[in-house]
Amino acid sequence: MALNKNGIFGIASFILTILGIALVLLGVLKYTEYAIGFSVAGVGFISIGWAFNALKGRV
Repeated sequence: MALNKNGIFGIASFILTILGIALVLLGVLKYTEYAIGFSVAGVGFISIGWAFNALKGRV
């Protein structure tokens, strides 16, 4: 299966969303004193993944 740009955007958005969720959970569950920083970075990753998902089929 050859990866076209839509497939690459889909995989990238999935990976970025998983990384964002992992950062939020890591900040909340393990490093509570740094939870705000981890959560902000995680939300940033999730929003970039959301933007990549919105770009599928348009670029």
